[in-house]
Amino acid sequence: MEDNYHYYKMIIFNRKFKITERKPPPDVTDAFTFCTDGDSQMSPDHFRRFLIEFQRQEHTTIDDAKRLMELVLHRFRPNFTLCSFTLDDFFKYLFLDDLNSPIPSQVHHDMTAPLQHYFIYTGHNSYLTGNQFNSDCSEVPIIKALRKGVRVIELDLWPNSAKDGIHVLHGWTMTTPVRLSKCLKSIREHAFVNSHYPVIITLEDHLTPNLRTKVAAMATEIFGDMLYCPKAGDSDEFPSPEELKHRIILSTKPPKECLDSNKLEEELIAEDETPCIGENANPSDETIGSSQEGNVSNLNQNLSEFLSIDSEDEDGDAANEKPGQKTPREYIQIIGIHAAKANKELRLALEVGSGKGKRISMNEQTLEKAAEDYGSDLVRFTQKNFVRVFPKGTRVTSTNFKPLLAWMHGAQMVASNMQGYGKSLWMMHGMFRSNGGCGYVKKPDFLMRSGPNNEVFNPKVTLPVKKTLKVTVYMGDGWHMDFSQTHFDT
Repeated sequence: MEDNYHYYKMIIFNRKFKITERKPPPDVTDAFTFCTDGDSQMSPDHFRRFLIEFQRQEHTTIDDAKRLMELVLHRFRPNFTLCSFTLDDFFKYLFLDDLNSPIPSQVHHDMTAPLQHYFIYTGHNSYLTGNQFNSDCSEVPIIKALRKGVRVIELDLWPNSAKDGIHVLHGWTMTTPVRLSKCLKSIREHAFVNSHYPVIITLEDHLTPNLRTKVAAMATEIFGDMLYCPKAGDSDEFPSPEELKHRIILSTKPPKECLDSNKLEEELIAEDETPCIGENANPSDETIGSSQEGNVSNLNQNLSEFLSIDSEDEDGDAANEKPGQKTPREYIQIIGIHAAKANKELRLALEVGSGKGKRISMNEQTLEKAAEDYGSDLVRFTQKNFVRVFPKGTRVTSTNFKPLLAWMHGAQMVASNMQGYGKSLWMMHGMFRSNGGCGYVKKPDFLMRSGPNNEVFNPKVTLPVKKTLKVTVYMGDGWHMDFSQTHFDT
């Protein structure tokens, strides 16, 4: 039988999409013409007029305007001889985020108020590289977060398999651990690259008293004078971000014997994030990530248990403590902000006590309940204390919740999975671009005011609109740099 061969010729058309060159919109052209009185060149005097009348920079001098123009011209026409803008130069200047940013690039809020008067750029499970259940733990996401300006880093501390060292990992999951010393050294090296203001490390402590001794020694050795340690006789008010520049603050729940001696337990609220499976359970080496050899059925069982419980457990250390063991004094002394636990109802937990403030944590669902039932109590509590809000446990893929409700009730630490993606995280990044990107944003005065009868802002009350901000978007630029010219063929 004779074979039949069929030959085909395929012609592929590969279209290239031309990027339309940006041109000044009419309003920009009109502003240029107005400031130059119709001239084709904008002099420093003309440019000063634009900065004062359009940009509201009333204190700009001729020298200021000329200096700014020279910076722009050096970028686009390095060999310029005359300090003047064409319309195209002027238009390009408007796109320079470092020279014409809509948000001031310097710290401009009052940084001398107590620490709890600020919203703080906060990470959740800062050591995770991916999802909450079986991704790797590493110092790399911590470094990335700090270099973005994040000021609150969370570390979950567990004993290693030999019970003689300390691992950082997400308990009761399949995440692989990273050594605590590695994380602390990375924090020391990168803490103040982006911002000079304090870094707070929240510790979820599941350690024995002996291992806490190692934590105290490790933190003291690695951080040295950077470590903030409260002293007897200090004011009940937290220091300000300005006073705490280049300092590192540790925040965790004081050991039980410390709480018992001060009769504080009934005032405290739960740090309830890491699932606790069984009342006296300890995570096995396989479960906490020391070994990844478990089979698929174990993985599925662990995942179902993880999803069924949404609690961040600051009492996870109980199973590791033996009767008569006491936490060393040097560990207690390095706790700069006390976290707290309560076994009573939420309203009692939100009562403002005497003495120094504390930090309480709640998940996004508890926040919604607190906002619905005790909104004003929550606002009042945050005037003296810290509230940290974290994502619910079912966000296994490291998604995030919208932070606005928490901010509206004064919560300072709204924790986000920085390795995540989406609008909620973009909202967080956008918020902390303000105030020079330093990681601290001063809360509005109405959240900090109280009346003669201790009345505070009630987020539920409908108030008259005082000002409407109108934003006109003329054009966006730069998006095409992420795509090839043939990207849209498919």
